[in-house]
Amino acid sequence: MARFRDILKNRSFLLLWLGQIISNFGEKLTQMALIALVYKKAPGSAIDLAKLFFFIVIPVFIIGPVAGVYVDRWDRERVMMISDMLRGILVLSIPFFILFFKNLIPVYIAVFFIFSTTRFFFLSKMAIIPDIVPKGMLLIANTLSDTTRIIAMFVGMLVAGVLVERLGPVNGFYINSLTYFISALFISNMIVKRIISHFREDILKAKDEIKKAIRKSVWSEIKEGIKFVVEHKEMNFVAKSFFVFMAGIGAMSCVIIVFIQEAFGSVTKDLGILFMFLGLGAFVGMMLYGRFGQGIRKEKVISTCMLSSGIFVVLFAASAKLIPHLWVSGAAMFVLGLSIGPIIVSLNTMVHESIPQEIRGRIFSSLEAVIHVGLLIFMFIAAYFAEHIGKIWILVSCGVLFSLWGISGIFTRQKKTG
Repeated sequence: MARFRDILKNRSFLLLWLGQIISNFGEKLTQMALIALVYKKAPGSAIDLAKLFFFIVIPVFIIGPVAGVYVDRWDRERVMMISDMLRGILVLSIPFFILFFKNLIPVYIAVFFIFSTTRFFFLSKMAIIPDIVPKGMLLIANTLSDTTRIIAMFVGMLVAGVLVERLGPVNGFYINSLTYFISALFISNMIVKRIISHFREDILKAKDEIKKAIRKSVWSEIKEGIKFVVEHKEMNFVAKSFFVFMAGIGAMSCVIIVFIQEAFGSVTKDLGILFMFLGLGAFVGMMLYGRFGQGIRKEKVISTCMLSSGIFVVLFAASAKLIPHLWVSGAAMFVLGLSIGPIIVSLNTMVHESIPQEIRGRIFSSLEAVIHVGLLIFMFIAAYFAEHIGKIWILVSCGVLFSLWGISGIFTRQKKTG
């Protein structure tokens, strides 16, 4: 049985993993800083937060499918390094826009380009993991890869919430920019010798690739990825599960921020602490699943954890509304995270196990587009209805959705095995 220390002996994976702990930490600073900026403009507005998140999510649809095609053609390590450098430069532009512009439109445009670049980085990272680790270590590798984001969440959210509240949003952008450059440095160490020796060769190769791209239909490759997701049995299950999961996350994303701000009376500090508990729970859940869950069917893990996630979403909403105590709500968030962590690892591992190497980028971009449809649509629907029926009922509804999906999956599997 593969262990965590075994995968960390893989130098390429270790550098990728460490780089992402740093850049994802900085990313949380940016998110908190943006939330603080929106709060200054429109305190307590879930709709205004939804507008911000729109510019974060829309690159999934506009850039994601095209990025998936080119990720399958280009050197994925180099794409990640360049993406990190571009993100660092773009984040540095945000304080300039804050200083010289009265509205947030230039900031939203910068956010759009940052997360457009993130599409290339994310798809490259997801596609490259099976190339740098043995197939038998994919579950462990995905556990640690997803742990990268979770570590950033429970450390980054806590530190970011406090820093942004005390130092202001601008300093958060400066720190985040630095983390992207550090991440690029880690990734460059995976390929630095090859970059130096083949720089001229790569320029000529890029020229040829551009010519080929003009001749070859990008849309046909995008359709190929969508077709695979629809027709492949396991990928179809993954897409549906991801859609429901992200629809619930989207519905809660803006509402829960305003809900926490109103319940605890701070802009980012308590928000950061509670998301720290969520991230810590997800981290523990991922580590336990990666260590002890390798023999359990992933479909069973997903359905069971969706059921429990729904229960604890409802418990969190009720505790924060009736007993707004940080430790009580933090405990509910921690247990919620325990359920969410294995869902993410299982879904990502099923994707890696199901698709061939040459179309990974297209599959991930197609899957990203499918699941973010749910996020984007339900984010605006929930933000609108939160103003009319109350934020707590939006959260409760999301919890019920998760639980019903989990119960449906459990009963469907029992019928098939029975």
